[in-house]
Amino acid sequence: MFFRRAPYDGMDTSLRWHDGVSMSSFWIVGCGTMAGAMVAGWRRANALPDGLLAIRPSGRPVDGVATVTAIPGNGEPTTFLLGIKPQKLDEVAPLAEPRVGPHTRLISILAGVELASLRARFPRAGSILRAMPNLPVSEGCGVVALVGEGGSARAAEPLFAPLGHVHLARDEAEFAAVGALAGAGPAYVARFVAALAKAGVARGLDPDVVARIALHTVLGTALMAETHGESMDSLARRVASPNGTTEAGLAVLDSDGALDRLVARTLAAAARRGQELAAAARG
Repeated sequence: MFFRRAPYDGMDTSLRWHDGVSMSSFWIVGCGTMAGAMVAGWRRANALPDGLLAIRPSGRPVDGVATVTAIPGNGEPTTFLLGIKPQKLDEVAPLAEPRVGPHTRLISILAGVELASLRARFPRAGSILRAMPNLPVSEGCGVVALVGEGGSARAAEPLFAPLGHVHLARDEAEFAAVGALAGAGPAYVARFVAALAKAGVARGLDPDVVARIALHTVLGTALMAETHGESMDSLARRVASPNGTTEAGLAVLDSDGALDRLVARTLAAAARRGQELAAAARG
């Protein structure tokens, strides 16, 4: 079993109670890789939410955050963030639902689980929204897509602003598209950096040296584009001299749209998996 219902263990989490409701409190159930990156980003920006409580069955501590192994047996937090795997939703929802009432804003970072599916499992929630962060939120330079019921996404924008760029999606279709791009994007960029490094090794460079060179090449390119607001096409043209070495390499990437088609297939695969998760949650 992933979570058990248990009485609150008395740990001081700076919660204030009024008529059985915990005021100014923020519970995260399942503080794994992505939710942990969000906590790291908030901590880095000195913007940790008030009364933050991490609920982890392992009991493994979250740096700077009160941590318990089970969902508290009483209280209603002002914010309840679902940070579990989508496949665990139906195991965790019955245990979490008693704590998610009309005073609670429910935030889900579960890939593919739609607002209607969340509302079906948490009918008493005051508001429900979905967030799709990516791992660089830990450094304050990530992307967070938001979509929610009514104006809940816009109301939550200040909460996520310390983590990087916040995109308010018009609907869940746009939210899913941004998630496939930005949510999964760091993994694809990491693969490209690794491919650059492997190619450098094949050209006789030392693996440690070429790994640093490949990483700083990508970092510098991103920083230059961000600083000057330059498009990627413009930047590529500036680097490539006519009939030069860079242009010869670009000809390989651009041949028959090979790179564009590869990336499009990659994002399509991620989107299909999101649709499968959505269908499973609806079912």
